Amino acid sequence: MTLDATWLLVSLIPGGIGFVLLVYGKKEQRWPYMVAGLLFMVYPYVTPTLFSLTATGAVIGLLLWYAVRQDW
Repeated sequence: MTLDATWLLVSLIPGGIGFVLLVYGKKEQRWPYMVAGLLFMVYPYVTPTLFSLTATGAVIGLLLWYAVRQDW
């Protein structure tokens, strides 16, 4: 496995976003935020390329946006 420096630095961003979403969701008792936070923290471990990292993050973000808009 090769570690690209760009991928490594970019993968820190969703991890931080995920941590904040998880803490906020736990505090407010909102499960969509908690689930999205966990997904944001876990998915960088399984995405091998920079494109898949950003595309997966965008999909998770859109799903969170849709869940919040539907008032889940």
